[in-house]
Amino acid sequence: MKILGISGTILGSKTKITVEKVLEDVKEIDSNIEVELLDLKKYDLQFCDGRDPKTYMGDTKKVIDIVSSADSYIIGTPIIHGTMPGTLKNLFDLIPVDVMNNKVIGFVAVGGNHQHYLMIENQLKPIAGYFKSFVAPNYVFVHNDNFQDNKIVSNDILEEIARLSKEVVMMQKVFTN
Repeated sequence: MKILGISGTILGSKTKITVEKVLEDVKEIDSNIEVELLDLKKYDLQFCDGRDPKTYMGDTKKVIDIVSSADSYIIGTPIIHGTMPGTLKNLFDLIPVDVMNNKVIGFVAVGGNHQHYLMIENQLKPIAGYFKSFVAPNYVFVHNDNFQDNKIVSNDILEEIARLSKEVVMMQKVFTN
């Protein structure tokens, strides 16, 4: 089983730190699970223009192939002006619709405004529904104040991350058997 963590931004480090923590917890649950981090900051993605995803080349093709090879996902995003960054939306537009079908997704978001935590409910879960994915019941919202020296310092958030990790592992094992 391969769980792909996606840091869905090209700015900052908090989203990547959060996704990495979830992947670390997954490995603690089951060391046989393969984990990989897809940091969109490291790729030069083309904008989706509606063509067949198989025709993209370079980094765009590589990212589509990486996403396609995973069995489940931890998708992380910062919340900017109440929504996900265009980088993550573009990735969703590039992925063939059947790639995430019947696969588990766990969501994490980082924001500076506590009122934005519902973005996952209102924007990301409907996208998962479009892909016909299974969504972990819980998700993690990390406020900027929960970080210190590029580490998550809130025990409550660390417990939420542990719970999300367990849910994704458990759900994917159920759906792959």
